[in-house]
Amino acid sequence: MFLPLCLLAAFGLTMIQSEGVISGIVRDARSGEPLARVRIALAGTTWRSQTDGEGRFVLSGLPPGQYTLQAVTVGYRTVRRTFTLSEAGQIEFEIALSPETFHQTESVEVTADVFEPLRTDSPSEITMAGDEIKNLGSVLADDPLRAAQALPGIRSNDDFDGRFSLRGASWERIGLYLDDILLHVPFHTLQGESATGSMAIFNGDMVETMALHAAAPPARFADRTGGILEVTTREGGRIARSFRATASASNAAVMAEGPLGRGRRGSWLASARKSYFQYIIRRTATTEPTIAFGFADGQGKLSYDLTPHHHVDLTVLEGYADLDRTRSRPRLGVNSVMLAENHITLASAGWRYTPPARVVASSRIAWMRERFENLSRDHLALAGGYYGEWSWTGNATWLWRDDASLEFGASARRLRADGFVYRYQFNPFLVRRLDEYRGVALRGGGYLQQSLRPWHGRLQLTAGGRWDKHSASRPDPWNPSASIAVAPRTATRIYAAWGRYAQFPDLHWLHSFLGGPGLRPERATHYSAGWEQRLGERTRLRLEAYQREDRELLFRPLYEPRLAAGRILPQRLDAPVSNSLRGRARGVEIFLQQRTANRLTGWIAYAYGQSRMQDAVTGARFPADFDQKHGLNVYLGYRVRPTVHVSMRWIYGSGFPIPGFLRKEGERYFLAEERNRVRLPAYHRVDLRTNKAFVFDRWKLTLYAEVINLTNHANYRFESFNGYNARTGQAFLTLDKMFPVIPSAGFLLEF
Repeated sequence: MFLPLCLLAAFGLTMIQSEGVISGIVRDARSGEPLARVRIALAGTTWRSQTDGEGRFVLSGLPPGQYTLQAVTVGYRTVRRTFTLSEAGQIEFEIALSPETFHQTESVEVTADVFEPLRTDSPSEITMAGDEIKNLGSVLADDPLRAAQALPGIRSNDDFDGRFSLRGASWERIGLYLDDILLHVPFHTLQGESATGSMAIFNGDMVETMALHAAAPPARFADRTGGILEVTTREGGRIARSFRATASASNAAVMAEGPLGRGRRGSWLASARKSYFQYIIRRTATTEPTIAFGFADGQGKLSYDLTPHHHVDLTVLEGYADLDRTRSRPRLGVNSVMLAENHITLASAGWRYTPPARVVASSRIAWMRERFENLSRDHLALAGGYYGEWSWTGNATWLWRDDASLEFGASARRLRADGFVYRYQFNPFLVRRLDEYRGVALRGGGYLQQSLRPWHGRLQLTAGGRWDKHSASRPDPWNPSASIAVAPRTATRIYAAWGRYAQFPDLHWLHSFLGGPGLRPERATHYSAGWEQRLGERTRLRLEAYQREDRELLFRPLYEPRLAAGRILPQRLDAPVSNSLRGRARGVEIFLQQRTANRLTGWIAYAYGQSRMQDAVTGARFPADFDQKHGLNVYLGYRVRPTVHVSMRWIYGSGFPIPGFLRKEGERYFLAEERNRVRLPAYHRVDLRTNKAFVFDRWKLTLYAEVINLTNHANYRFESFNGYNARTGQAFLTLDKMFPVIPSAGFLLEF
């Protein structure tokens, strides 16, 4: 009996010694945060595990052999590691999972804490990460700018339009920078038409981060007075080739990326997208026929490290939008658009120098082109135009002391634009030129900015200024700016910022018979102050107050019809543009945010603001066209299981004014003596989204399900002013009803 027991024990000991163990930790590649609820599996076997709250996992009792480990969770790229396990072997893994919109990497790349921006010269900056952009961009649209509409201070009560206002300033005053290049009209849209929609020409898969500078932007940004939205595109993955295909009810897209060269010193990325958004608009819009257009675009990016210190990249974007309402021709008016197209091209090349010394330099050259044409039912040209630009920008930072840096840079742009807007009448045939323009201009500028971080970095001081010059507009503005941020305690930060800003008139107005070279730059002065309190490592509460003083804004004082002393002053289509508008915007914003990959992530933001204007020509005082007193933005997301993520977006905004001198009696509108007196109803929209991943040995399928406007709230936008009765003063408007409750679904296939 004793011998069999000994043999059995020896056999059991041999089996235990021959079994192996693998363990490890999984982290977010961008933030370094340990990831819980990540599924760990050995491909082709039944061995499964899941990371705990510390991101750790263990698989024990493994026989010797070769395995492929898979680390998978929704919203992240799948990581596969092939390894060989010997008898009684033990292997420890450290795995970095890259979010789907972050370039793939094998190691954690932590450059700052979860909230701090890479640069500290904009104390009120708010940054959105790629996964937030993707979830907020909507399955229906996949538009990064629609994701930005959920940030505090941004206002958009238009489901069809990706553009937005910022603290009462219109979109034309907000600078959209894509990889250091100021874009002109980067949208799929119908130019020359007010009742249209828009979609960004770049999709969410290409965007790595977006940063909003709502008040007192740094001196490196030029030619905008309302604020800056800074977009950074990502590089392709350098680990292995990957392919993705997505499709939903509104669009289909493909994307491919991978390493470049045997040494993986570079990467490539290419994507293409085709939209079917026009079919949804046709089914949901209340007016028929609608301005529902389709579009297609393509993007590509090459990146390469010439040396360890020299990096170059090349980016190309191509977009095309078109409208065809030939079937609705019998119902179209004489000056209604039947055929239209809009074509945009952007190409840029960049160089970055990062030596081991204390100087960092970068440079970028870009070329962009925009063409559009709108034809009537009789194939007559209603509007058309061309915009072309060559631009160069260069920036450098000199770290002349451990706690001090000097930044400087310059830019040069050559602009060309021409276009027209015509209207027709028959019997007799007559062409009315509403607008014509053609011209060329040169813009140049530079900036200098000094930053100090004494008191072990707890005090941050920044002061600088920029000078700009325009060949067709005077005077040449000099705009200083300054900011201060102090951290009296580790978890507390108090900041204030001030700056003056200038924006040159668009070439359209400088070379139009409605404007002219006498137009001056628009001006704005920003003031902001805030307090931020950390409520733990990944939660913060921010309170910010702001004031913006605007002057010399472009306006057409005599364009709109109105009442004056009981008499009707008719609309003047030839009313000139002048620098006659000045005003003030002020308000306060409260922002509570938590950013984590494991628990509830997102934010709640409330904004109260007022924006008032005064016209120097007529003396009229009125709320700004995008004045909105109350706004509430909520975004919440949670990874429920390794393969399930849910998110919710809720936006509320009190109604924008209906632009014009109007009053309302019952359901009818009449001309009035006061401008922007009547407002649209409040905007209210709740969206829900669920992402579900299905994982296989060599590929992953993610299903997206979304419900837009869950409460089926009736939201309206102002479409057009359709004239008035010269005897009674009754005005006729068109208000568009926007999205009802819309379920949407899509999928992402990755391999």
